[in-house]
Amino acid sequence: MTATLQSFQQGFPIFLIWTGSAGLLLLVASSVYVLLTPWKELALVKEGNGAAGLALSGAIVGLAIPIASCLASSVSLWDLLLWGTVALLLQLLTYRIIDMILRDIPKRIQDDEAGAAIILIATKISVALLLAAGLWDPQLQRF
Repeated sequence: MTATLQSFQQGFPIFLIWTGSAGLLLLVASSVYVLLTPWKELALVKEGNGAAGLALSGAIVGLAIPIASCLASSVSLWDLLLWGTVALLLQLLTYRIIDMILRDIPKRIQDDEAGAAIILIATKISVALLLAAGLWDPQLQRF
């Protein structure tokens, strides 16, 4: 039992630092995403717009997937922060491109059309999965 407690004492602070860093990356990326979108999800959600809530939820999950991949495969905290930042910048750029390509999506989400939000969610999570897979290092055989 003593070895277990010692292991916990050594590992828990590291867990908090790494997970906290990943959480901070997610918070920053989500904030930037909200600022970059052509519609104001938070205001729409407060007004009861379900499509905006779906779209924002999909975006946050889509941002978390590459961060989780970085968290699982990083060999140091700096590695996590560097690759996490790269993944998030790519994801935010991709989101902006998707938002520009699907031009009628912002209006449809403002009109509370769930179908538009579902397409947006599927697209963003698909991109997140591709980015997360790209972060895997086959030479280290870790994920």
